[in-house]
Amino acid sequence: MTREKMLGSQVKHLLSNLSDHGTQHLTEVETDLVQTSILLGEAISKLGASFMAIHEAVTAQQEMIDLLLSGTKPTPEIAEKLKAKQGEISQHVNAAVTGLQFQDMTSQLIGRTVTRVIGLREVLSGVGSGSSGISENSGEEIVATLKGINTVLEEQSVKLESALWKAVCQTHMESGDVELF
Repeated sequence: MTREKMLGSQVKHLLSNLSDHGTQHLTEVETDLVQTSILLGEAISKLGASFMAIHEAVTAQQEMIDLLLSGTKPTPEIAEKLKAKQGEISQHVNAAVTGLQFQDMTSQLIGRTVTRVIGLREVLSGVGSGSSGISENSGEEIVATLKGINTVLEEQSVKLESALWKAVCQTHMESGDVELF
């Protein structure tokens, strides 16, 4: 194989690898950001509904208390309604806490995205550092340097991917464990 063909082959391989690995990591970043957006939307919706339900239950409870304060004689029925409202408020607070779990999951996704971007920057930096060793004269040196850059690119990309392939999950909350994707 001629010097130009070997050089061209290695440059083509390097650019192809760089494109493939860069695209793969950026696609993962995009996926994590879309999932973060969906989680935040669900969390806001869940929290909004929970707080409105808490408000309605507290208002109904206050109306019963006002009725008692106005001189109405306490009855077993009123006492039962007050206990039921107390239980209802507790359920809505638990639903709000579940909504707050999404904050932890979105933090994990954002952290994973930041780590992926930093890792991709390091991969690209490795390619840039490796290219500084290319001299203008020696074709064999250029081919060897390009092979080395390709190896480093593939190794760093695999290392980054394996470090980030983890599910996002929430544990230690009263409402249970949740694992997402």
